[in-house]
Amino acid sequence: MPADIVSDPEGMDREIPREILERMNRRGGAATIYDIATLAEVSPSTVSRALSKPGRISAQTEARIRAAAQRLNFRFNPMARALPTGRSHTIAVVVADITNPVVFGIVRGAESAASAAGYTLVIAESQESGETESEVVERLLPSVDGMVLATTRLSDEAISRISGAKTVVLINRAVQGVDSVLPDVAAGVNELMQHLHKLGHRSVVFLGGPDTSWIGDRRWECMLQEAESLDMALVEIGPNPPTIEGGRDALRRVLAAHPSAVVAFNDLLAIGLMQAAAERGVAIPAELSVAGFDDIFGSELIVPALTTVRSQLIEAGELAVQNILARIENRELPPQDIGLLPTQLVVRGSTALV
Repeated sequence: MPADIVSDPEGMDREIPREILERMNRRGGAATIYDIATLAEVSPSTVSRALSKPGRISAQTEARIRAAAQRLNFRFNPMARALPTGRSHTIAVVVADITNPVVFGIVRGAESAASAAGYTLVIAESQESGETESEVVERLLPSVDGMVLATTRLSDEAISRISGAKTVVLINRAVQGVDSVLPDVAAGVNELMQHLHKLGHRSVVFLGGPDTSWIGDRRWECMLQEAESLDMALVEIGPNPPTIEGGRDALRRVLAAHPSAVVAFNDLLAIGLMQAAAERGVAIPAELSVAGFDDIFGSELIVPALTTVRSQLIEAGELAVQNILARIENRELPPQDIGLLPTQLVVRGSTALV
């Protein structure tokens, strides 16, 4: 062993031995566990244990190995790690529309939980297409340990088939036998409908989203039940693309129904409707009250600020990944009762007295 190879973390800032540099140069500059082993004066298997499962060797040796890895700018390859373990330590999150701000919180929560467990998060989108989502899932299945389907547009049968091959957790969707993270839809809808009723509204339009949205169907059913209880007139206009443009395009149909209030499938639809109303000279909320769901970034920035039902999006992402991690460790776990995440009505300026 060359004399300039050191055996303590503090010495790792010394010159890297020529033999290691030459090996790395032949590979284009990439270090391996063998290079780390040479620099740290341990076996390659010890390096592998230190980097893949911390705590299995002495703290002093592990510190020396990690210092050597940092000195060589080593990057662990999860695919190589998967060879002996059968795991890639990668989790996929598949979303319907990556440009929808509702995704931001879900991804942030999922990344937080995955990172804390030493997993890498991969994000893919279906562009609101069940066919595209199916293709995306098929490509991802061989290379991930688990999958979060958030705002999925797949059929129940397709989801059940996927869950048979890989650990799957759903967000905003319920399928028998598959773990789900769901908001308390009924509580949020009831609070919103009662708010509109107290303001004097008796004629309400529900501006629906995609016809394949499970959460949209649940919101409509809960609104219908509450409207009947409060003796309010309610009509659904949809399906609509769950986008700002979809909301803008729906204004003419909404006005033809002569409601005093509109509840949109999501905040993007509500914002688009409000933009088109302003351009047409329809005053919000003096002539038409508008509300949405999710409380996305931007819902308080439009004028007037949007009344909406807030969902716990970051918590949903965290819980989904934590559930996947638990199932990776024990595939025999029965379906878990995660419980309903609380919702909160956020009253702003877009709703007012009739």
